[in-house]
Amino acid sequence: MIIKRIKIYNFKSLVNFEMPLAKFNCLVGLNGSGKSTVLQFFDFLSQQLRGDIKGWLSKRKWSASDIKSKLASKKKNIDFEVLLTHSQGFEIKWTASFNTITLRCTFERVDWNNNLILRVENGKYYIWSLDEKERENTPKLSGVIPFDYQGSLISQVKENQLTEEIIEFKKFFEGLHTLDLLSPELLRQRTKESKKDLGLGGEYLSAFLYDLAREERVVILDKLSKIYPNLKQFDITTIHSGWKQLMVEEQFGNIALKTEARHIADGILRMLAVFAQLSKETKDQSFLLLDEIENGINPELIEFLVDSLVEASPQVLVTTHSPMVLNYLEDSTAIDGVIYLYKEQNGATQAIRLFDIPSMRKKLTVMGPGEVYEDTLLTQLGEEIMTLKKQK
Repeated sequence: MIIKRIKIYNFKSLVNFEMPLAKFNCLVGLNGSGKSTVLQFFDFLSQQLRGDIKGWLSKRKWSASDIKSKLASKKKNIDFEVLLTHSQGFEIKWTASFNTITLRCTFERVDWNNNLILRVENGKYYIWSLDEKERENTPKLSGVIPFDYQGSLISQVKENQLTEEIIEFKKFFEGLHTLDLLSPELLRQRTKESKKDLGLGGEYLSAFLYDLAREERVVILDKLSKIYPNLKQFDITTIHSGWKQLMVEEQFGNIALKTEARHIADGILRMLAVFAQLSKETKDQSFLLLDEIENGINPELIEFLVDSLVEASPQVLVTTHSPMVLNYLEDSTAIDGVIYLYKEQNGATQAIRLFDIPSMRKKLTVMGPGEVYEDTLLTQLGEEIMTLKKQK
């Protein structure tokens, strides 16, 4: 299952926003165009299926009013539509309206291969099975919602009351992980809590690595040793009161050096975090999002990182300011997956595939994707984009 398109109304600068997606996606654009906002929205989507929106806002040090667009009118709701393609080829559509006062989706529906399987509206819910005999009669489950909740209703209903399709849908969004605030300082932290993810800034890296299976650790080490040949092992030691500490072992001739995380280079920590997240089994990993992937990474290692992300099992979305990142993409990958974000005069973010712009596609016939990007004044693309919109 992968996300093919999103439509958003009223989330920060995303007003009447629509964006297509491929298996690998790379957002580019000027500073302030909305790249980080798009990543934040995907994290917001994932949190709908986990509940506890209040906790999510607190973790980001936001209030509910921070996510509602200041560009729209007094509308309190954030509306969105997510179109997915199942591995079997059919489409799934999730439509919802999130109320920023109650912190829940007051309306939502899920259509599975053109069959309505969930509807929430006016304080009532309906869940349908795909079984034809059952669908002829009443919904499998329905009624007035008797409890308070946050996010999507699906986050609070016990799995034994959900259909297989809704469980699969839920697990997809639970497997969406956003690392949009990765920070070397946080990656170096000792951690105590066991977590299923790295945290927004990588603050749970030590505990996350500690909980990995041996096979998953071997995969990470194999990846890292290709670019850091002196790296022989990484280990997580438990110190006083259960705190976990990351140690890295390097071999230089006959000398083995063990180094604590607080002395490890930023680039190694960032690469370790990315490959740690990618090491998780496919069933636990559906979509990985990373902000400014070139940060702290030596230019000689960018190609290895980009290739790894393009070939990764989950769907991937990254942001970058570096033409070098784009130059390591095959033309077909760049055509499908490089998305240019820009702001209209009213401040709203908009998206277009970079190489759907005629002048950019023409340049691509004689240049690499990164060279095209570097050869272009982004501020001058507006007029050509407006012409394209009028033609549509």
